[in-house]
Amino acid sequence: MSEYVVELKNCTKIFPGVKALDKMQLSVKPGEILGLIGENGAGKSTLIKVLTGVHKPDEGEIYVEGKQMTFHNPNDSAAAGIACVYQELNIEKLLSITDNIFINKWKKGPMGLLDYASMHKKAKEVMASLGQDVDPTKPAGTFGMGVQQMIEIAKAVLIDAKMIIMDEPTSSLGEKEVEQLMKTCRDLKARGIGIVFVSHKLEELFELCDRVEVIRDGQYIDTRDIKDWNNDSLIAAMVGRSLDNLFPKEFGVKGEVALKAEHLEEGGVLHDVSFEAYRGQVLGFAGLVGAGRTETMRAIFGADPLDGGKIYIDGKEVTIKNPGQAIKAGIAFLTEDRKGQGLVLAESIRNNLILANLKGFCDGAFLNQKRIMEIGTQNIESLRIKTPSIDEIVGQL
Repeated sequence: MSEYVVELKNCTKIFPGVKALDKMQLSVKPGEILGLIGENGAGKSTLIKVLTGVHKPDEGEIYVEGKQMTFHNPNDSAAAGIACVYQELNIEKLLSITDNIFINKWKKGPMGLLDYASMHKKAKEVMASLGQDVDPTKPAGTFGMGVQQMIEIAKAVLIDAKMIIMDEPTSSLGEKEVEQLMKTCRDLKARGIGIVFVSHKLEELFELCDRVEVIRDGQYIDTRDIKDWNNDSLIAAMVGRSLDNLFPKEFGVKGEVALKAEHLEEGGVLHDVSFEAYRGQVLGFAGLVGAGRTETMRAIFGADPLDGGKIYIDGKEVTIKNPGQAIKAGIAFLTEDRKGQGLVLAESIRNNLILANLKGFCDGAFLNQKRIMEIGTQNIESLRIKTPSIDEIVGQL
């Protein structure tokens, strides 16, 4: 019997022109929480997709409890006992908690009808075991992100998962919800379930994990017991250079006010929000989930209508009722929901890069393809976008 519940050996995954994983390694013991950390583009998402059967590795082996496995699809991975709670939750908000938990695992009664009495009872029991006293007959969308995340974990518990991957699980949670998630992870660990905890938040890794694995540029770098890591060594392993070469805090010269907001109002969301952003400085917005940070930015960008307040650019009052007017005023918006709101996944990198400024790439009625190629290539290089071509479909990256 292997000491590992799941083990990945020398896994390589190649996409056209890009080696996303290069001889990747990963091992998780029963009842262990393994932290997984790496920069954006390090290969974490591809690694998760290999473990969950979304991608088949070109080389390497996957073992579950010492037995070599081949996953052709996510159903194969789930049948082997591997589950994943993705950062973007896979919840059908209009369906009940019970329906979400039992999707594709329906219980039927003697007459072949769905046995909802039994499913509701089981759903309530599983949610209670995760610290959630909820009515399983209610739509999942009526609950907050913390409960919805527990619904995803309940799905994993229901299939008797041997290992659960948690992909940036605290990114949309408030403080109390994070505490509940941490408790749930420890409870799952006590049941002998292995957990891969993917996070950029170092304090979470040190609080929760037994070991931490670092990956970089699709390659395995190091795994150590948590006591053998510290902030400096983790970051150095993650970026490939010492902290001396990282971004030192710089105090720029405070320039003129670039953007000023006064008494912004949006019914039920924003109330009397005012701030000033100066040239040469970075203004941070802090607050719990639901505090209105995203809503403030969307309102300034014209994505959501304001009921009151004023916006000034370089001291001049501007009217912004839609994103087009915001872009014309010199405002850009990088949404947290990259897939849903920020990108057109079915289009190429080339087309996505020019969408916000089509007129700027036109010569008369036609697009200047040479300029698009030049600017696009510069962006790919400067932002280190891993792609074989500017014409690669974004959803395939």
